[in-house]
Amino acid sequence: MSEQVTVGEVVARILEAHGVANVYGVISIHNLPVADAIGRRGRIGFVPARGEAGSVTMADAHARFAGLGVALTSTGAGAGNAIGSLIEACNAASPVLHITGQVEREYLDRDASFIHEAKDQLTFLKASSKAAYRISHPETAAGIVREAIRVARSVPMGPVSIEIPIDVQAAQIELPADLGPIEPSSLPVPAAAELENLTAQLKAARRPLLWIGGGAAGCEAEVKALADKGVPVVSSTHGRGILPDSHPRSLRAFHNSAKVKELLKDSDLVIVAGSRLRSNETLSYSLELGKTLVQIDAYAAAQNRNYRADRFICSDAKVALAYLGDALADGQKIDADYDRAVAEAVEQAVGALSDQIGNYAGICAALREALPEDGILVRDITISGSTWGSRLFEINGANRNIHSLAGAIGLGLAHGIGTAIANPQKKVAAVVGDGGLMLGIGEMATMVQENTDLVLIVMNDSGYGVMRGIQNNYFEGRQYYNELHTPNYRDVGTAMGMPSWQVGSVEAFASAIKEAIAIDGPAVIEVDMHSVGPLNFAGPPQKKLY
Repeated sequence: MSEQVTVGEVVARILEAHGVANVYGVISIHNLPVADAIGRRGRIGFVPARGEAGSVTMADAHARFAGLGVALTSTGAGAGNAIGSLIEACNAASPVLHITGQVEREYLDRDASFIHEAKDQLTFLKASSKAAYRISHPETAAGIVREAIRVARSVPMGPVSIEIPIDVQAAQIELPADLGPIEPSSLPVPAAAELENLTAQLKAARRPLLWIGGGAAGCEAEVKALADKGVPVVSSTHGRGILPDSHPRSLRAFHNSAKVKELLKDSDLVIVAGSRLRSNETLSYSLELGKTLVQIDAYAAAQNRNYRADRFICSDAKVALAYLGDALADGQKIDADYDRAVAEAVEQAVGALSDQIGNYAGICAALREALPEDGILVRDITISGSTWGSRLFEINGANRNIHSLAGAIGLGLAHGIGTAIANPQKKVAAVVGDGGLMLGIGEMATMVQENTDLVLIVMNDSGYGVMRGIQNNYFEGRQYYNELHTPNYRDVGTAMGMPSWQVGSVEAFASAIKEAIAIDGPAVIEVDMHSVGPLNFAGPPQKKLY
């Protein structure tokens, strides 16, 4: 006789078959059949987030390392709480499976004021996810869940939501025979002629430049081969570390520094591989990108999305870059002074940013010295994260620089937790601001309960420092609504049960961060920015403020 199980158990078994190690979630009366099956079977860890936004953000961070992150939320307002985090996962192209409940089918779409009901939940999930599905019939559950995972993992990757009515979750069905992964859509391979033509262009160029983004993940060897053969590389912040910052031809993510802008403008060939060329990295698309622009992207709809390319090659970045590297057997013939110009551009960018941020260059250096080379920096959208965290902090390996791609504050702590759980053998440091931390401060309890090997660094300037900079530069110095009451975060950390420090100087931070990094578990360092000194910041690079 065939085995009869609940749909909730089918979901749990599918996750097991896909190698899922952890589910991040908030349990609810409308998702308990799924949560119960996960707990009863005991094969997958469950991380109890303190809010749905946190659970999806943790799953987003986990996905960036493991290839799939899974979040479980309540329905209605609970599912609504996850929307901002789903938008972030969309921007980061994170393959996240978001499972949410739904009211009984009998009451669906009736506006019956049923508990946890939301008007047209599926529509707002579709708007904030790559795709969204409703499982209306128990027999279709396995196929829809497997398809949702396949879609999430297919380029362009992104979060996929599934809503499952509570009576469907509890329904008994025959255990399906096939629960394992369905291969995601294959990446495109370009015609040989396209790569041959690009190779001829590259060989003819005397000042070529490669711009890489997050879509070049996994291309470390191919990018290094091109850099070793003479091609300088600039990366988006999402692509940092694919080519180590220490490489002599790495321009890091200094796109908007004066001499790097000159190099980009004067280049005779700019090849963009796997980057969206985001507004904050291109001065709202006004940055001049060479005399000839070639775009390589595995997503055909990316063609000319933000810049008109002279040539577009729809390809897996790894395939195209490997072909170019192999073709440059003898290295690239470049202007004799090109390497010197690259080195000068980096030196100028580092110097200018260090002068701009003052004492915080010392904070950055102390953190870099204390954090192991393979440690991971997670940074929230905060004034420190957007200055020294995004560019000055040296990154020498891929996926060691995790941050919000959507530009929203408040994700840093949850991103740090998901990163730490996905990387149990590595130390994680998360830099957050006092303003952003308050959006999800409850996740400090999750941080402790899960014993994450995470140091939370709270940069406390008693307000929205980024907004102060923008108001100062674009609103004639008028300052409104950016002052915030803040608790003593050292005391909050102590109350949560973890070692905590409060520091007000570079020297005190250098001492505290060494101690905190040495702890096998969570810790908090609050940096009193009023004592450390001013941090000059004009806001995101842009042509103008609307």
